[in-house]
Formats: sequence, C-alpha cells, structure tokens
Amino acid sequence: MELRLYDTLTREKRLFEPLDPNRVRMYVCGPTVYDFAHIGNARPAIVFDVLFRLLRHLYGAEHVTYVRNITDVDDKINARAAQEYPSLPLNEAIRLVTEKTERQYHEDVDALGCLRPTIEPRATEHIAEMKALIERLVAAGHAYVAEDHVLFSVPSMPDYGKLAKRSLEEMKAGARVEVAPYKRDPMDFVLWKPSKEGEPGWPSPSGISTAGRPGWHIECSAMSWKHLGETFDIHGGGIDLVFPHHENEIAQSRCGFHAPVMANYWMHNGFLQVEGEKMSKSLGNFFTIRELLADWPGEVLRFNMLRTQYRQPIDWTVRGLEESFDTLVSLTDFPDFATGHDEAFAPAVLEALCDDLNTPQAIAELHALHRRGEHAALASTLRALGIREQPKSRRAVDESKVVSLLDARNAARKARNFKEADRIRDELKAMGVELEDKKDGTTLWKVKR
Repeated sequence: MELRLYDTLTREKRLFEPLDPNRVRMYVCGPTVYDFAHIGNARPAIVFDVLFRLLRHLYGAEHVTYVRNITDVDDKINARAAQEYPSLPLNEAIRLVTEKTERQYHEDVDALGCLRPTIEPRATEHIAEMKALIERLVAAGHAYVAEDHVLFSVPSMPDYGKLAKRSLEEMKAGARVEVAPYKRDPMDFVLWKPSKEGEPGWPSPSGISTAGRPGWHIECSAMSWKHLGETFDIHGGGIDLVFPHHENEIAQSRCGFHAPVMANYWMHNGFLQVEGEKMSKSLGNFFTIRELLADWPGEVLRFNMLRTQYRQPIDWTVRGLEESFDTLVSLTDFPDFATGHDEAFAPAVLEALCDDLNTPQAIAELHALHRRGEHAALASTLRALGIREQPKSRRAVDESKVVSLLDARNAARKARNFKEADRIRDELKAMGVELEDKKDGTTLWKVKR
C-alpha cells in the first residue's frame, strides 16, 4: 500500500519514497526539559508516534529509526536550576533538573501510549558534532566570528525562507530579531555564543578563546547528522517551528554539507487551543499532561487527539474529552479486547492512515468494524494505534480541591475580582465540574457526566 504524506516544503501531498527502504529515518524536535510538558507538547508526541507505528508496519520495525532529541541546554533550564537548587553549583543543579524533567516527560508520554523513539540524543552530549558543523560553515563562508559569537550569514544562502514561503524582505519586516551591532545582517542568527558567568560552557570553535554554548538551531542539525546522516527521510515538529527553527536547521545542514535538501519530507502538526482560546497561564487554561492524566485515562487523551487530522488546528475541550471517553468505552466493550495481544491494522484503517495520517477516517473505519462485529480485527487495530486498555472510569474528582477552589472563587467574587472568579470557573470546568450560581449567593456543583 502506498503512503502519501503532506510535505510543508512543497505544499503538496507526496508519495513517500524512502532514501533506503532498509533504513527509514525520521527526526522530530523533542522537549526542552525544564518543567512538566503541557498538552500542546503531547500533540507531536502522539502524531509522530502514530507515524512511527505506521512506518514500522510498512517497512518492518528493525528498518525504521526514529530520533527525538532532548534539549538540555537552555536559559529556562538555567533559571529553573538556580531556583530549585540555589545551594548547588549550577552545572550540578542543571543535571538534577534535566534528569528529573526528562523522567517526568517519559512517564507522561508513556501513559499516552507512545512508543519510545529509537534514539533520544541529549544536546549536551553532542557538542563535538555542533562545533564540527560550525567549523564547516565558517570554512565555507556561510558563517563568521564576531565578538566571541559565531553567526550564520543568511544572505549567503540565496533560497533561505523556502520552507516558510517568505522572502528575506518579508521576514525582515515581520520578524522580531535582535539587531546586535556585531551582526552583518539583521537576519543573521547565532550558532555559538559566549557563556555568561555561572552559565554552563564548553571550549568554543573557530579560535574563540572564551567558553561558550551552542545556539538552539545548531543542536538539531548536529544531532540529526550524527544519528541519521547528512540527508534523511522525514523531519517533523509543530507548525510553530517552521520559522525560524526549521528554516535555520535547513540553512545550517544544507550549507554545511553542500546538500540540496536536509530532509525529503517536512511534516508539521497544527496548533492546539483550549476551549476555543490560545492556551495561556494568564487565561487559566494552561494544562500539563500530568494534570490531565489525573482526571482522564491516557487512552482517552490519545484518542481525543486522534479525532482531529494532525495538520488541522485542534480545540481541546471537556466536551470533546467526554465524547472520546464514551466512544472509546463503546469501541472496547467486548471480551477479546482485554485478552488479546496481537497488533495489526485492519486494511481500511491502514488505507486511511496511508493517506497522510487521516486519523478521523481511521476512526470511522473502527466504528465500521464495531458495527460488523469484527471484534478481533478491531481490538488488534486499536492496539496497533497505541490503545491497549479500556478506560476503566471517567475520572475521580478531588472533592477537597473543588471545595477549596469554590472558596477562592467566592472570595474573588466578593472582592469584585471577576477575572479571577472566571479563571477559577474555567479551571473547575477543565476538571469536569459544572457550577450553578443560586440567587441566594450559594453555588452548587456537580461532576459533568
């Protein structure tokens, strides 16, 4: 069966033809490990897990390499380390933060039914590759040294901006860029920068005498090169990474290796909103995977994500989660599901997935299997999709937490802080709690079913 994937670079759905069918290679930008991952981070984890499973089915598990990196050098990590472990040397504190956060990330995406990638490289373990690539770029005239920085010269690449489909002039007009005095062009970006006092640092490339650390973009170029080669099959991530991150990766890798492409297919999942609004801590609709797992089974979170085709924006709502729960209970309510272990896509589901991961159509085919009573095929297909358990309970609401939030909301209303009162109502709604404000000033609550 032919696999067709939408390629962001060409803006078309293309037949997937791997460079080497015996070594299909995919790279996906992974987490920056400084805090719990939020539900938006779960989308690429689930989307590219489905693609990983599909590629393993089509080419054989031993012939597919999936690399998802761990970013463990970042300003946010430095700040968290200093905050949580103020008495420890910064490097030791950073190690504790990143190890703990990486473990939390694995626990969360495991609970979502995701397979572990073949390789999960950490940025700090690939400094040598980053420096080697930077040296290549300097030698080729695509990068230069200025005030202990190494910068990529954007004008040296005539078709820079091809992935984002924007000209250099458009990007200059619309981008918020740091116009440092040592930049030759405002769009030039950092490959290496000097470390400030107390920050982690390594011996710098290109004859720079001070210690420094890599820029964000060079990390992924170096790690994909190390584990997948100069050119590979698929590069994935969220749509927010198209520019500047993926555009800059392409520039670094193509210019460093004199290659026509970095990856043959560029895939991006769409944005995620919560209850129709952009997820934001200030709006009170920011939820981590861990928080949602406390209220919903991981299978339900995964299934809810798959109800929307990966390139489309998704609106994450309590109503959608409840519908996903009920649907999944219905689809798995037969004995064979609990007792079987085999995994294989039913032909109609496989056909839907091979059409650019058309998971809504795949779910429609699951319903068709259920209607026909083809329970063995249904169970096997669900397991192949990463759903191995029937949801056991809708969720347990912590009553003491609800009461505490209601008290805080009542206090906010009395203080006429209606913005805070609305925020708390939204938080309770996300927990599945419905409120009814009575005329006498009391508030009734119930768990929505």
